[in-house]
Amino acid sequence: MLRLLAFAALVLCAPFLASCGSPATHNSADVAFAQGMVPHHEQALEMTELVASRTDSPHVVDLATRIAKAQEPEIDQLNSRLREWGAPKQASVHTADGHTGDHGMVELGNLADLRGTDFDRQWLSLMIQHHRGAVEMAREHLDAGTDPATRKLAQDVITAQEKEIAEMESLLPQG
Repeated sequence: MLRLLAFAALVLCAPFLASCGSPATHNSADVAFAQGMVPHHEQALEMTELVASRTDSPHVVDLATRIAKAQEPEIDQLNSRLREWGAPKQASVHTADGHTGDHGMVELGNLADLRGTDFDRQWLSLMIQHHRGAVEMAREHLDAGTDPATRKLAQDVITAQEKEIAEMESLLPQG
């Protein structure tokens, strides 16, 4: 009976014991991906915020809304991982003219000054370029990252953003 109790205690405690001192599942590529993708997604959110006041296209408004809804939780997930890993969140890099070259971001130029069809064309073109940068970052992460949850997020970014790129390319001639 004592052996049975000891065995039961061991079985019940094994998951807790296994987690103590277990090796980290992440590496420097996971940290770099999170640090780069957060400001990248933040720029996409800045771009989506411009849409409502500058276009009458329901397609562009709908797309911008979906992009924001997808990327806000991803930012939260990545920031949470960075905290768990004890890694700093890398600051967004912006200059007065909106230009940034880090993290696969795009130069927004005069986007905020445009309206209507001109805005739609420029916004779609820039967001296509922006999404391609995210897909490239995610693919690079899949080659080097080890954290399973971060790798899954990278794959989700690729899948969702490639679909959105195709949608934007179909809207571009109309916009």
